[in-house]
Amino acid sequence: MKIFFSRVIALCLVGSVVISQGAMAANDEVNINDPYEMIKQVSNMTFDRFKSDNTLINNDLSHLKVIVREELMPYVDYKYAAYKVMGQYLSDTTVDQRNRFVEAFEGYLVATYAQALTEYTDQKVAFDPPRDFSDEKIVEVNVQILEQGRPPIKIQFKARRLKDNTWKAFDLVAEGVSLLASKQSEISNLIRQQGIEAVITMLNDKTQQRIDRQPAKEAAAA
Repeated sequence: MKIFFSRVIALCLVGSVVISQGAMAANDEVNINDPYEMIKQVSNMTFDRFKSDNTLINNDLSHLKVIVREELMPYVDYKYAAYKVMGQYLSDTTVDQRNRFVEAFEGYLVATYAQALTEYTDQKVAFDPPRDFSDEKIVEVNVQILEQGRPPIKIQFKARRLKDNTWKAFDLVAEGVSLLASKQSEISNLIRQQGIEAVITMLNDKTQQRIDRQPAKEAAAA
């Protein structure tokens, strides 16, 4: 499941051809008032940066963390996601513990997305047409990953409306499985078993892990 989500994240962020209308110019401002446009634009920006920084990436894979932090994370509501992941244990933590957990979880997401980008190949990403979201608080942006000879992978980005009417993404649902829900189950169990401090340490340790390309044989087997 972890490998599946990693590949889905990679394909969504840097699909070689984004099948949509109105491609975004390199220096245009992201439309954070429209969740559909925001997700398409951020995907395009991330891919453009991936291409322009290819030499830096080849010299040092940790540069992928820089790309994720600068191009993607400003549009991810990682604090909301972190609180959801903590679940029932949120009320048992101090303000300091919550703040440190959110920081650790953000770093963990950056490392997770950066590692996922090493698995990028050459697929196409098709975005469904936008829908009216004027009265919505949460929007699902439907996407299909297209690869010749394989059935399409159907996914959804979930975005939520903030108090200032801007939008941020907070979850990825791949073939009916929520990344946020799976992490909530995993991490809340660890909090119950080991305590919040141990989980914060674990997330920080995972953040510091080296970014490596997945060996070809392992990738093929997965």
